Amino acid sequence: MTLRVRLTVWYTAVLAVMLVLYGSAVYLLLSYTVVSQIDEQLDQAAEVVRLAFQRDIEGIVLPPMALNLASNVFVQVWDTEGELVAQNLTMMDGAFDPQALLTPAKRYSNVLIDGAPLRVLTYPLYTVSENQLIGFLQLASSLDTVVRARQSLLFVLVVGSVLAVAGAALIGYSTASTALRPLDRVTETALRITRADDLSRRIPMAGPPRDEVGRLIVAFNETLERLDVLFETQRRFMADVSHELRTPLTAIRGNVDLIARTGEADAETLRAVSSEVERLTRMVKDLMLLTQAESGNLPLAQDEVEIDTLVLEVFHQAKVLAPEGVELRLGREDQARVRGDRDRLKQVVLNLVANALDHTPAGGTVTISLDCLQEWARLTVSDTGSGIPPEELPHIFERFYRVDRARRRTALGGAGLGLSIAYWITLSHGGRIDVASEPGQGSTFAVWLPLLSGACT
Repeated sequence: MTLRVRLTVWYTAVLAVMLVLYGSAVYLLLSYTVVSQIDEQLDQAAEVVRLAFQRDIEGIVLPPMALNLASNVFVQVWDTEGELVAQNLTMMDGAFDPQALLTPAKRYSNVLIDGAPLRVLTYPLYTVSENQLIGFLQLASSLDTVVRARQSLLFVLVVGSVLAVAGAALIGYSTASTALRPLDRVTETALRITRADDLSRRIPMAGPPRDEVGRLIVAFNETLERLDVLFETQRRFMADVSHELRTPLTAIRGNVDLIARTGEADAETLRAVSSEVERLTRMVKDLMLLTQAESGNLPLAQDEVEIDTLVLEVFHQAKVLAPEGVELRLGREDQARVRGDRDRLKQVVLNLVANALDHTPAGGTVTISLDCLQEWARLTVSDTGSGIPPEELPHIFERFYRVDRARRRTALGGAGLGLSIAYWITLSHGGRIDVASEPGQGSTFAVWLPLLSGACT
């Protein structure tokens, strides 16, 4: 069942239920109102007849034509022995409602006499002084008018409801079709995009962008945009991984072939093979770390970390491994403590320093600084290298991205994953990384981490 049909069925069903409830309420209200009017008429007639009664030695007397009664009200007066005393209807011998004469209480009832529906009021008669039951007064009025009114109203309600439901079904289906027509266009466009395998195409906006269909089109186009970016990133990632793996594998294969030809494994060849294997192992570990970080599943300790001590450790380690002619300096160093994983934070600092040393030529300097700014610890790594072109800045934290595709790899360097790892680890600690750079003037990376309360001096 299509959405159009379901909407039409639901709309029609709700309308039908509402019409049934409304019609029932109108029908019952009309019946109650008309019957109440007849009861009121019977009450008035009963009061007229009661006031006309008089008690003498012969019993109760009802003057035949002296009563000011409505023409459709029939009256009977019965004594306590069940004898008819008086009536204004000569053709009726029995009581209108014999059962009502058995209970000395005022009572309304509906009876059917010779196929004619009657509304009957049974009224007990008591003496004023002794409060003695002396008889019963029964008044009846025809319900033909009520029956005809009910039948007419029921016919109008049924026919009107059927026509209203049928009209509502047609209008509802037409309205649903008109409202859902843009969704058909969205579906057709989406299917064409899927069949053509072209995520660069977008669904055109055919109506106002703020209605439900417009918001759906906007959301769908945004999803396509993200998927396009993700697939492009995936393709680039696979190409980069293939390229990065090709170099060490080629080196390993060349050395293995050399060993196979010579039949000897000299120390230099084994060192080359071991170095490339370590490089591959490091690349795989870095990729696994990035995958965990990007998916939000990176396990992190929640220890109190002294960032100043960590910076000193990285400084001493990097100073030994720095390239010849590059000076590593330690700048401002405030004492700061943060909450996080010490090993991961050390990896961030180490990757930033390695990146700075890798881009700083001989005669240049790399400076590590740590200071506190309000509720943040700011760790900066500045270099006097070649800098980063402005168009490259938005991409430097992407995996395998290099500003200089031909740059060398140092002992601290990697395969273009260091900055990506630093970015995601910092993000996982609730911080951020900023970068400022000018070509020919060097670069400055700033890591911002939230301080522990009162943890800066």
